[in-house]
Amino acid sequence: MSAVKPQGTFLGHPKGLFLLFTTELWERFSYYAMRAILVLYLVDQVHNQGGGGLGWTQADALSLYGTFTALVYLTPLIGGWLADNLLGQRKSIYIGGAMMAIGQFLLAAPHEWVPGSATQMFYLGLGVLILGNGLFKPNISTMVGDLYEEGDHRRDGAFTIFYMGINLGAALSGFIVAWAYTNFGYTDVIGGKEVFINNWQAGFFCAGVGMVISLIIQFLFAQKLLGDIGTVPAAKLEKQKAEASGQVRKEPLTKIERDRIKVIMVMGLFTIIFWAGFEQAGGLMNLFTNEFTDRYIGSWEVPTTYFQSLNAIFIVLFAPVIASIWIRLGSKEPNSPVKFALGLILLGIGFLFMIGAVMQMGGDPSAKSSMWWLVGAYFFHTMGELCLSPIGLSMVTKLAPLRIASLMMGAWFLFIAAANKVAGVVGSFIGHGGGKEEQLANAMSIFAGIAITAAISGVILYFMADKLVDWMHGAESKAHTEDEVLMEEIAVTAEHEAISKNSH
Repeated sequence: MSAVKPQGTFLGHPKGLFLLFTTELWERFSYYAMRAILVLYLVDQVHNQGGGGLGWTQADALSLYGTFTALVYLTPLIGGWLADNLLGQRKSIYIGGAMMAIGQFLLAAPHEWVPGSATQMFYLGLGVLILGNGLFKPNISTMVGDLYEEGDHRRDGAFTIFYMGINLGAALSGFIVAWAYTNFGYTDVIGGKEVFINNWQAGFFCAGVGMVISLIIQFLFAQKLLGDIGTVPAAKLEKQKAEASGQVRKEPLTKIERDRIKVIMVMGLFTIIFWAGFEQAGGLMNLFTNEFTDRYIGSWEVPTTYFQSLNAIFIVLFAPVIASIWIRLGSKEPNSPVKFALGLILLGIGFLFMIGAVMQMGGDPSAKSSMWWLVGAYFFHTMGELCLSPIGLSMVTKLAPLRIASLMMGAWFLFIAAANKVAGVVGSFIGHGGGKEEQLANAMSIFAGIAITAAISGVILYFMADKLVDWMHGAESKAHTEDEVLMEEIAVTAEHEAISKNSH
C-alpha cells in the first residue's frame, strides 16, 4: 500500500510498531489520567479561585461523566470516516492529538486566569478533547495492521505488543497524575482549620504533557519508521478500485446473514448491561473510594487515582492465565456467548464486594471501609472483562456481512456509547447534594441493583447461548494455540477502547 516502505525491524517486528506502541501508550496515559480525576475535580469544593474544584453535586458530576464517556465512543465514528475519505490516518492523528492536548491544557487553566468563567473554560476544554479523540482514536490500530502483509504470522503478536502498550499507559496514569495533583497542592486555612487542597489543574496539565509527548514522538519518527502508511485515505482508494472493477453492487441479505446480524443485536443489548456496570469504575466507585474508603497504609494515604490503575495491571497479569485456562479446557472451552455470560456473573460478583464495603460501615457515613473490598471488586470486574475478549469488535468483524461491516461496527459503538451514558445515569442515583448517610444508602442500592441485574442477565444469556451459536452458522471458531488465545484476551482492551485491527 505504501510507496515509501517503513524501515528496519526490532525484536522481529517492524520498528514502526514500537513507534505506534509508544504513541498510543502516551495518548492512553493522557486520557486515563484525565478520566481518573474528572469526577473528583467536579465534586471538589471551590475553596478559592486558586484551587479546588467546581463544587458540583455527585449526581451532576456522574451524569456529565456518562455523557463524556459516551461521546468518547461516538466521535471515532465521524473521525474514522474523515480519515478514510478525506484526511488519511496520519493527518487525523496529528490534528486529533493537537486538539486533545489543547483540551487538556484548557482544563488545566488555573481558575484565576478565567475569573467567573471556570465552568465555561471547563466545557470548552472537554468539547475540544472529545473532538480530538474522535480523530485520534480510530486510526492508530489500523496503521498497526498496515505494517504487515495479509497472512503475516507476526500480525497477532504485534497487536499483543500494541495492547500491552495501552495497558502500560493506563496503569501509569493513576500513579503519575496522583503525584501531580498532590505534590502541587497546597494548605489553606478554612473555617479556622488547615485544609490540604489538591491541585487538579496540575493533574490535567500532566495529562496534556502526556499527549504532547505522544504527538512529538509521532511527528519526529513517523516518516522514517512508517513510510507512507496512513498518508493516503485508504477507504477512498478501495472504493475507487471497486467501482473501476465493477464490483460494487447491492444484494439482499441472505437468511444466514440476517441470523448473524441478530446475534450482533442480541449481544449488543447484553453489552450495554455489562459496560454500564463496569464503567462505574471511573464514576461512582471512584467517588466511593474518595469518600468512604480507608486508604491508609500506616501513616501513608493511598491516592484515590491509584485504584484506577488496577484494571490495567490486572489485565497485564492475568490475560496469560485466562488464555492458558481456555487452552487447557480444549474441546470443553465454552463458546463466546457462554464466556460473555460468565463475564456478567463475574461483574455481579465484583459488586458483591462493593456491597460488603458498605455493610462494613454499618450505615455510619463517618466510618470507612477497607480498601481490600475495592481491590476485590476491580479484580472480578477485570476477570469479567477478560471473558469478553472473543466477543465485541472481533465478533462483529466475523459476523457482519462484508458490504455492511462498517455499518455494523458503527452500531456496536452505539451500544458501547449507550452503555457509558447509562452508567452515568445509574451512578447519578447516588443523589443530588444529600447528606453522606443518604448517599451511602443510595450507593448500597445501586451496587445491589447492578449485581442482581448482571447475575440475572448472565443466567438468561447462558440459556440463550446454544441458539445464538446456531445463528452464527459456523462463524464461531476456536483458537488453536495459546499465543492466539492470549492475543484475544489482551485484545479486550481494544474492544474497550473502541479500536479494531480489522477496521479495513
